[in-house]
Amino acid sequence: MLELEQTPLKDCFLLKPSVFRDHRGTFLESFSQRRFEEVTGLQIDFVQDNQSSSKKGVLRGLHFQKGKYAQSKLVRTVVGKVLDVVVDLRPHSPTFKKSFKAVLSDENHHQLFVPAGFAHGFLTLSEVSVFAYKCDRYFHKDADAGVFFNDAEFKIDWEYPVEDLILSEKDKNLPLFKDLDL
Repeated sequence: MLELEQTPLKDCFLLKPSVFRDHRGTFLESFSQRRFEEVTGLQIDFVQDNQSSSKKGVLRGLHFQKGKYAQSKLVRTVVGKVLDVVVDLRPHSPTFKKSFKAVLSDENHHQLFVPAGFAHGFLTLSEVSVFAYKCDRYFHKDADAGVFFNDAEFKIDWEYPVEDLILSEKDKNLPLFKDLDL
């Protein structure tokens, strides 16, 4: 069983798989192409899986791929807990420049579908996180882009002291939305 929960952002949704628990632990089907298509109505061929590990306070994002290399993603936390954030950067979308955030963890097993044209990032809330995501297009270095995580345009409350965040040099120097070339 796979439950779909619509988010306030157009085409973006949470997926909640059934989790079977007993005295040994848990079991869940983390991905089934057939179930994904039945529940979402989308036919997406995921071609690449990525995984990262991060310590508490690491913020990765907000990242996206531009143009014809824009990626749809299905993201989840395998170990730990993250605050996952997306921003709709599609100029003709009714939810353009709006953001959404959700806690994804190894306890709730929720997954977030991030449509192409969205910026994505996450903040590790646990001592460590292992974060995995499926992409429907291969990474293309020349299309790699991002926007500054704390741009006032998006009004994102990261629910964490900004001065304690750990960012890469790349993420510290991402442009503001007003300077983006979409």
